[in-house]
Amino acid sequence: MSEKNSKRHAIIVAGGSGTRFGSEVPKQFLPLEGKAVLMHTIEKFDQAGATIVVVLPAEHQEMWMAMCKDSNFPVTHTVATGGKTRFESVKNGIAAIEDLADGDLVAVHDGVRPLASVELINRCYDIAQTTGSAIPVVNPNDSIRQVLDDGTSRQLLRSSLRAVQTPQTFRAELLKGAYDVDESPLFTDDASVVESARHQVILVEGEVTNIKITTPIDMIIANELIKDMPQNQTT
Repeated sequence: MSEKNSKRHAIIVAGGSGTRFGSEVPKQFLPLEGKAVLMHTIEKFDQAGATIVVVLPAEHQEMWMAMCKDSNFPVTHTVATGGKTRFESVKNGIAAIEDLADGDLVAVHDGVRPLASVELINRCYDIAQTTGSAIPVVNPNDSIRQVLDDGTSRQLLRSSLRAVQTPQTFRAELLKGAYDVDESPLFTDDASVVESARHQVILVEGEVTNIKITTPIDMIIANELIKDMPQNQTT
């Protein structure tokens, strides 16, 4: 398939239970400026022109469908069933994409990163189309130390380190091929899966506002950030 005809797809992984967050409701369903966190995330990829697969645990799907119906959520998307691990969930998401062709582009994104800009999403798609992959990263603000097996620690050079975000975006044939293996404990994200298949991953500039909502403090920050963000940015 030529680059001109490449289709954009997104796999949005939303498997959180809310346990670490301390909520009875999964954090991807919590309200953020009038709609569920996950709805904000989906809308960003819709604005970027992607077909969307949302990967949810089986026990959360009925709740999600009811939320979409009650709020008249307009964005068309496919729901796939999550696995026991993130690796299994992404693999199920890949399988749920209809008519996925070599040369298409697939972004894998955390459902609880609702503040990724459409500009960042477009940038990742564009770079992945040319290079095969695009992994957004930011510089860490804090000093980093590595704890060794004997209990001591050592300083790591902060300037050589990057904090990894999503959407991690790939040409379809690279992602499909990389996931056609058994799961390994070394797989911490999609980039590590693709690297294990001996493909280089390309780092791109991420956004400090592209936070992952994991704790109640993150939700407070997200509520403040989203008030100042353009909701219909399509650049």
